[in-house]
Amino acid sequence: MAATPPPVENRSQPLPQVIVPIPPTVLNFFGDTFSKKFELLKAWESPLPLDQFLAAHAQSVQAMLCSSTGPRIVPEILRLLPSLRLVVTTSTGLNHIDLSECRRLGIAVADAGEVFSEDVADMAVGLLIDLLRKVSAADRYVRQGLWAAKGDYPLGSKLGGKQIGIVGLGSIGFLVAKRLEAFGCSILYNSRKRKDFVSYPFYTNICELAAKSDALIICCGLNEQTRHMINRGVLLALGKEGVIINIGRGPIIDEKDLVQCLVQGEIGGAGLDVFENEPSVPKELFDLDNVVLSPHSAVYTPESFKVLCDIMIGNLEAFFSDKPLLSPVMYE
Repeated sequence: MAATPPPVENRSQPLPQVIVPIPPTVLNFFGDTFSKKFELLKAWESPLPLDQFLAAHAQSVQAMLCSSTGPRIVPEILRLLPSLRLVVTTSTGLNHIDLSECRRLGIAVADAGEVFSEDVADMAVGLLIDLLRKVSAADRYVRQGLWAAKGDYPLGSKLGGKQIGIVGLGSIGFLVAKRLEAFGCSILYNSRKRKDFVSYPFYTNICELAAKSDALIICCGLNEQTRHMINRGVLLALGKEGVIINIGRGPIIDEKDLVQCLVQGEIGGAGLDVFENEPSVPKELFDLDNVVLSPHSAVYTPESFKVLCDIMIGNLEAFFSDKPLLSPVMYE
């Protein structure tokens, strides 16, 4: 009779811990994928206030997964997590993270890289076409039975031949430019630095760019320099026929100035995917047919979320394996 084999020793290692202040949207789609690879410490499932929850894991947690819609990663948060060495954000925008404090503490930051660039560029062009050709406004006109009652809807405007000013010629802005070139548009731009790889006219002054543009598309990030960069002066330079598209961040535009200019007919219209105090949207915009509104959804496609899941997990696995991050934020 064969001897009974000894019991197999369980050599499985505990999953690396990742603290998550609030549930990023990507977890709604791929939460199980994350949970198979990491022990997610979910603050929103705990009865403890956030500061107490973080303090309870202070000595063990080295990585955090966060979102631009969650609590800002500020010194007060970072002080509660002295062992933290990595912050992974699901966004490309970084205005919710105190980068200077992370750099001071030696905490690496990884973002979404260029995962969303194509989808956001598509949305920018979609908003512009909708606005110029009055797609959403005409749709409402038809649905309300006004076509039969009042006749044809007012004409929209041609996209081809327009001068498009792009604010922020990064990965998203460049893709917007290439798409609009295919429609026969002329591209102008403003950015932190002149881009040697393009021949588009470069403007250091936003008002001058607006004055030269039929449409202004906001593609830059939000920081202290860009907050309320688009103010009444810029909008008046854009003029009564000019339109503005914002797929960057809401506070880049002074929303009170924008609402005033739209209500008073001082600019031609706006296509907005982002707002200053989300999810609150100024009610004055609701009845304006020259405004197209979208609930900060430019990045939201199943395809982009799958790639986002892969890059977030890749960054976390690289960190815990002491390998280079896939999409590190380079401190300036």
